[in-house]
Amino acid sequence: MKLFNYNKKTVEKTEKQSGFAMLFAVLVSSVLLSIGLSIFNLTVKELILSSSGRESQFSFYAADTGAECALYWDFKGSYVFATSSDSGALTQSNPDCAGQSFDVRSLDVNSNGHVSWNSSSAVTTFYLNIPATETKFCSIVTVSKSDNGGIISTTIDSRGYNTPCIVTTDPNRVERALKVTY
Repeated sequence: MKLFNYNKKTVEKTEKQSGFAMLFAVLVSSVLLSIGLSIFNLTVKELILSSSGRESQFSFYAADTGAECALYWDFKGSYVFATSSDSGALTQSNPDCAGQSFDVRSLDVNSNGHVSWNSSSAVTTFYLNIPATETKFCSIVTVSKSDNGGIISTTIDSRGYNTPCIVTTDPNRVERALKVTY
């Protein structure tokens, strides 16, 4: 009694077709995997780029805050920032910006920590932590005044950072600067 009726040609043809199907499935899955990895790689690069742009914007806003603070107090207060003709006595009221008060008389770019000036120019530096309560961003502002034959010229250099002022080693730290001259 014969249960299966098949010949040798049918068996050989079936074995060849199953090998081709396996090869085709591996090829298609490899192509789809490489396309998926390429899309993933592009997505990661785009996320890094957009994050960098966001941090740059925070740094710019911090620099803008510092420059606006210096402009406000230079126009509002009398003798808030040192000039070359000052004898060392600046205004008694300390300016405040971004919710914090700072003493411009004790902050400087010099190593001695005091406002310095000579016969032709004066430099005052102050730091702003933004916001003051939970420091996330920082602005370092330098106000330079010089006397050119009775005409006082002022330069405000404000550098904004996306990190607090005390964090200087962060590899993702971004700096943006604004310079105002009048």
